[in-house]
Amino acid sequence: MGSKDKAKHRTAFRGSLVALITPMRRGRVEEEALARLVEWHVTCGTSGIVACGTTGESPTLTHEEHVRVIDVCVEAAAGRVPVMVGTGSNATAEAVALTRHAAEAGAAAALVVTPYYNKPGPAGLIAHYEAVSAAAPDLPLYIYNIPGRSVIDMDVATMAELARRPNIVGVKDASCDPLRVTRQRLACGEDFVQLSGEDATTLGFMAAGGHGCISVSANVAPRQCAAFHKACLDGDFALAREWHERLLPLHDALFMESSPGPVKYAVARLGLAAAEIRLPLRLPQRATRAAVTEAMRNLSLSR
Repeated sequence: MGSKDKAKHRTAFRGSLVALITPMRRGRVEEEALARLVEWHVTCGTSGIVACGTTGESPTLTHEEHVRVIDVCVEAAAGRVPVMVGTGSNATAEAVALTRHAAEAGAAAALVVTPYYNKPGPAGLIAHYEAVSAAAPDLPLYIYNIPGRSVIDMDVATMAELARRPNIVGVKDASCDPLRVTRQRLACGEDFVQLSGEDATTLGFMAAGGHGCISVSANVAPRQCAAFHKACLDGDFALAREWHERLLPLHDALFMESSPGPVKYAVARLGLAAAEIRLPLRLPQRATRAAVTEAMRNLSLSR
């Protein structure tokens, strides 16, 4: 994958990309509901599907479930929107195996989180991502930098080194650092795709040169999130600011407790999936449910 391929890939994942929940019922992944959610997002204008991430409860999925969620999402999307799948792990061998499966399943890209708990330094991070990259050389890879959950915060110099690898094409940045997108743009180049991983800060992220957001709120308000991103990509930041202000109460409510508890409650209110989440997380408490309900009501959200 050369520089021209990287430039072309920048158009594959941009705008409103949903960090898709994994619907469950009676302790099992509900594949039919998962396929229906993908179909709903296609019809609502979501630009791409991102499965098996934090919002998809990847830490509690078995390896077999993880593989099956990848397959279901790719099959349901049927090429109408690109599908990126989480394949990261704190064990490099597992990340390699999941990434190889993503490539074989026909995913458009893999999202590889910085290894959590182990706390590797820059040399370890480079070796980890090089191993994953070499395992699926034709599959575009995105670094998932989320220091709030993984503890590791990949510095710009390390990311720039990895960006030199042909198939490491971008980052999902959940650092919430307002200067990071500019520094990464300068260090990694304009063709390095930068996707926000935090809904509430995406307006500034896009204004600084970001390409889109892997969004939790898009699970609940896909049309509204798509309209916000269209305004950003059109350069109409006055309209984008209006959408941002309308969506902000929802962004805030969905993170009053650990995600994806609140967003699973919200999706259940839309009648799209059961209100079920795996331990050690729980569905939200009454105050959070009330805030989510109010935010949804103010956006006139319904299926």
